[in-house]
Amino acid sequence: MSVRTVPPPRRLVRSLAGQLFVVQVVIVAAVVAGGAVLAYLFTADRTEDAARGQVTAVARAVADSPSVRAAVAGPDPSAVLQPYAEQVRVDTGVSFITVMDTAGVRWTHPLPEQIGKTFLGHIDWALAGQTRSETYTGTLGPSVRVVTPVLDDRRQVVALVSAGITVRSITDQLRGPLLALAGVAAAALAVGGLGTYLANSRLRRHTHGMGPAELSHLYEYHQATLHSVREGLVLLDRTHRVVLCNDAARELLGLRGELEGRPVDGLGLPEALVAAVLGEVPVRDEVHLTAERVVVLNTSTIGTGLGRAVTLRDHTELQALSGELDSVKSFTEALGAQAHEAANRLHAVVSLIELGRHEQAVEFATAELALAQQLTDRVVAAVGEPVLAALMLGKAAQAAERGVELTLTEDSRIDDGVLPPGLPARDLITVLGNLVDNAVDAAIAGAADWPGQPEVTVTARIDDGDLLLRVADTGAGIEPGAVDDVFRRGWSTKQDGRGHGLGLALVAQAARRNGGTVEVGRERGAVLTVRLPLQREAVAR
Repeated sequence: MSVRTVPPPRRLVRSLAGQLFVVQVVIVAAVVAGGAVLAYLFTADRTEDAARGQVTAVARAVADSPSVRAAVAGPDPSAVLQPYAEQVRVDTGVSFITVMDTAGVRWTHPLPEQIGKTFLGHIDWALAGQTRSETYTGTLGPSVRVVTPVLDDRRQVVALVSAGITVRSITDQLRGPLLALAGVAAAALAVGGLGTYLANSRLRRHTHGMGPAELSHLYEYHQATLHSVREGLVLLDRTHRVVLCNDAARELLGLRGELEGRPVDGLGLPEALVAAVLGEVPVRDEVHLTAERVVVLNTSTIGTGLGRAVTLRDHTELQALSGELDSVKSFTEALGAQAHEAANRLHAVVSLIELGRHEQAVEFATAELALAQQLTDRVVAAVGEPVLAALMLGKAAQAAERGVELTLTEDSRIDDGVLPPGLPARDLITVLGNLVDNAVDAAIAGAADWPGQPEVTVTARIDDGDLLLRVADTGAGIEPGAVDDVFRRGWSTKQDGRGHGLGLALVAQAARRNGGTVEVGRERGAVLTVRLPLQREAVAR
């Protein structure tokens, strides 16, 4: 026999807007009900006070009437006072007017059969000459009544007068205001409920019908996602102020402290980066440099002009690898050119041997070998650091292929092991490689104004605890007004406009990252000098 498993009933999860709607309706209903009760109690109290004042006035007026005093002293008070009391009762709207003797025996009453019977209520204070009110249940039911004395000319109590209004009459008077109050309360509740419904309908649309727990989880997921992704994210409002900046963006941009509410152009970011962020046209995969990193920038508009989303990807490692790949590619091209040139020279040697000119063949081969070995020996002898030596040899071959003579100055010397482990070889390649590349480009561009072969001179040595790298060329040099722009993204020595202008910017960035400096000078052409501090113990070694 198969057993069917009945799933547990799903718990109804009310949305945040629904819960707020219920709470607000309850609050509005409670406020309206409380106000209605207070208004009713206030109205009832005022009505009772008015009734008490009314019966007091009627009782005093009857007691002070001369005809009443005269009738009390007459042989048949009831015959005179009953018509008078009833007329006054009808005219004033009270429920009863009772005139009685000092023993409490009635002379008048709205019900004639009650005449001659004892008054129901307290008369002691009236016999003492005082006027007081009370709520007491008499022959007509519960009533608010007043008992006051009738005084003769000698100020002696000769009779008593009681006037009253039944509680039922007071309630009848309250029925109209109470119905109006109930109508006002119902209208207030309806208006409040409608307003609450409309407000919560809008809230439900904005929260997509989610409950508090779902919103809390969504916020936690949102925060975890923002702070765990490696891409930087910055959200700006309409006025270009920071609304959100995740951890990756802080690290990529080198930002510290409180950022929310600050304008993006007041964060100390590079001008080119700020201009791209604030530009009207969205940016797609645009490379920019910060103080220590290369970032790929993307921007997009949020909604219908609510603000702007800025995403950043770290391109530093990729840019360094790209630079190394370019160097390897250049080396490969230079080696290919050298191989082609060597083949040509080998053909020349073979041809001389075939012609029987053996001595000339030996002299030609020896001279070419000595020329090729001279720079290699000079670089290897002066630069013991393998990375810099290999870079120099490769750049020399590349420069020679382009018709530029690259030389190493006589005072250049870097022994193996001098450079500390904290100075990355990748940064050395970035600095020296880009300096040489820009110098070669500048020398070629200024070849028309230079009488001889374009030259690039490199100095690499330890100077006062710093690694000094100086590259000079025979180009046109750098104009004084352009010195501040040399290390900005987009500046380039290339005349064809195809360069990205990142080379010298990367040099400045690598120098800053390692605590160094970059200087721009001028001799025959441009002279760029980079100083990178070394560890003291490494220098002393």
